[in-house]
Amino acid sequence: MDHRKLKILFVSSEVEGFSKTGGLADVAKALPIELRNLGHEVKIITPFYRTINHREHAQHRFNLTLNTDCARPDIQFQVHELNLDGIPVLGIDNAHYFDRAGLYGEDNHAYQDNGERFAFFCLAALQACEADDFTPDIIHCNDWHTGLIPYLLKTRYHDHYRFTHTKTVLTTHNACYQGIFDKSQLNLISEVSSCMDERVLENYNYINYLKVGLTYSDKINTVSPNYASELLTPLGSHGMSHHFLARIHDFEGILNGCDYNDWNPETDKYIPANFSADDLSGKAICKAALQKEVGLPVSDHPMFGMVCRLTDQKGFGLIIPMLERFLKHNLQLVIVGSGDPAITGQLNAIMAHYPEKFKFIDIYSNKLSHMVEAGADFFMMPSIFEPCGLNQLYSLAYGTLPIVRAVGGLKDTVLDYDQDPDHANGFVFYDTNPNQLLNLLRRVLLLYIEHPEEMLRLKTQAMRSHFYWSDAAKHYEHLYYNALYQHHNW
Repeated sequence: MDHRKLKILFVSSEVEGFSKTGGLADVAKALPIELRNLGHEVKIITPFYRTINHREHAQHRFNLTLNTDCARPDIQFQVHELNLDGIPVLGIDNAHYFDRAGLYGEDNHAYQDNGERFAFFCLAALQACEADDFTPDIIHCNDWHTGLIPYLLKTRYHDHYRFTHTKTVLTTHNACYQGIFDKSQLNLISEVSSCMDERVLENYNYINYLKVGLTYSDKINTVSPNYASELLTPLGSHGMSHHFLARIHDFEGILNGCDYNDWNPETDKYIPANFSADDLSGKAICKAALQKEVGLPVSDHPMFGMVCRLTDQKGFGLIIPMLERFLKHNLQLVIVGSGDPAITGQLNAIMAHYPEKFKFIDIYSNKLSHMVEAGADFFMMPSIFEPCGLNQLYSLAYGTLPIVRAVGGLKDTVLDYDQDPDHANGFVFYDTNPNQLLNLLRRVLLLYIEHPEEMLRLKTQAMRSHFYWSDAAKHYEHLYYNALYQHHNW
């Protein structure tokens, strides 16, 4: 197989360092850098949101016009260029679609026109690529927001000289989010809004962007091998299993890596003391600093941490029913995150009863996230589903032992102490049952109190578990070559 250097266009609705709501942004930063390190030419395209970081450093590149082929006027937009470690990041700028307070919504409600916003983004990304005189071998699409790009390449751009040989890869980061909209949001793309193909418009009335991307991409993947297996089942796929099964020969799971440039206790600038697997003494300093930061008593009680979006996915339906029983023990718990107002209210109510043991911080703070990873003894991820998970990887790097449910990438990365104490790096439970979670947490407490030497050994062992993006990038490289040299009949 020809292992020539590729031109890769990486299209993502968020990129760490510029815009972020979740793990997609981390991937959209780390993977392009590693692909560049393998010798490929990479460009990133993302929306130029009002809230994008470093927008004052952006270089204006193009003024472009999107012809809508419908009754509405053509759409003017601009393309600005930012820089990610030497990689060009092209930002699609249109005030109507992206000059808003949030990326996808506000006050826990999605914008009503998200379908139209990201239909525009898909069209504008291809037009910006053309204006930039970039002929990609691969367009790497990410999640539903980019799901129309593979379709457009197979239809509108099928005979376009720029994209004649371009292949597409679609990564599903979370199949729960599918981008389902009424076809009225597709007026920008006449061949979609008038389509009679059930693969595109379901019941001729609505579109599932993720389904369209899965159908028309040359290759598809997700972010861990175990989540790939789950996506082939009705329960684990959020109703999408038949679409993944239909593409099973073009589908695989590639485990995300950890960005050790950002998440490394030896160099982390957000924590008060650096430490390593060979010298863990700084971790106690970090624990005391975290306790002071959140207003808990400075003590040697075991400290549990969580940093996440407040959604049912993250296991709050398991945590809240058992939380007050758990807090009767001598321990401390810090939860950092924002999201569902109902979960927020329940956590605030419980915190009011246990102010010396439990702190809930209703924000997302990058600094506090690093402090929790460094200062806590354990990190809780009792997720209902978790495509890959990144926090368990960060936790391992900091010797903060993850407590996870055996789903998705959590199952691929955390080895349970009860199953294999000699090689374990954390603790695992299986059922969606609050009592099973509580029983595991109590076993963890006993281990902490009765076997401090074993705890130290486990923390050191966890810190020697490594998941490198350079390894993941080689798997993606192989996927790209397969896409380029494998013939498809559409």
